[in-house]
Amino acid sequence: MKQRKKVQWTIISIVMWLLAILFLLPFAWMLISSLKREIDVFSMPVQWFPNPLNWQNYVTVWTGEHPLTMYIGNSVMVAIARVLGELLTASLAAYGFARLRFRGRDALFFLYISTLIIPAQLLLVPRFILFQQLGLYDTLWALILPGIFTALGTFLLRQFFLTIPQELSDAARIDGANDWHIYWRIILPLAKPALASLAILAFVWSWNDYETPLVMLTSEPNFTIPLGLTSYVDESGGFTASLIMAGAVSSVVPIIVVFLFMQRQFIQALARSGLKG
Repeated sequence: MKQRKKVQWTIISIVMWLLAILFLLPFAWMLISSLKREIDVFSMPVQWFPNPLNWQNYVTVWTGEHPLTMYIGNSVMVAIARVLGELLTASLAAYGFARLRFRGRDALFFLYISTLIIPAQLLLVPRFILFQQLGLYDTLWALILPGIFTALGTFLLRQFFLTIPQELSDAARIDGANDWHIYWRIILPLAKPALASLAILAFVWSWNDYETPLVMLTSEPNFTIPLGLTSYVDESGGFTASLIMAGAVSSVVPIIVVFLFMQRQFIQALARSGLKG
């Protein structure tokens, strides 16, 4: 029996490794292409070991006519503001839906969560008109403000808050604590895995967002990374693939670093967020 299970796990491990390699192939091709000369990027058969290594692609995207530093700076500002804003608003709303008792709470929560079925693309035109009238069009605020309030973030944190024993809040109330003290000193410290999970998701969503900057921004100094990479495409549709790949590799690194530092909290939150409804 043990030998049989060992064989099964060996087969499963081999299949998982093969799938992992398959999924990583596009990223490997992206990294390799970023080190090639332009004439070698689409050469057939595929040249998996570029010779020579062309590091000039990275020098160009970082210090050239369209410097990646400008786009990364904008993306970092937008991502940090959206993450901090979403953690604050989502945690406050989640505490209200999970801990406070008031008439119509569950119906209001269901109505709030039902907004998730509305496609994000459907809201682009109303947001465009709104920010244009407010004078925020073609500013980073047009990217930050919509990302601060999300129903999904509220849902994830509410589900996690429900797993925290109610007895902790009751004991705090007996000691004279109000809802703000319970939220700030008890719930939030215990919800660090869920907050870290939401922070990762919010950061990735903001970092990879292309549609919103495409609609809301027109000035290149305000471009974020996804929109900034289009600077390497000319008016006739031609593009420099090696430069785009170098920019794409550079843009992926921050996401990998964030996930590596917070992956434990991310996994813990996903494992616990659905335990209690």
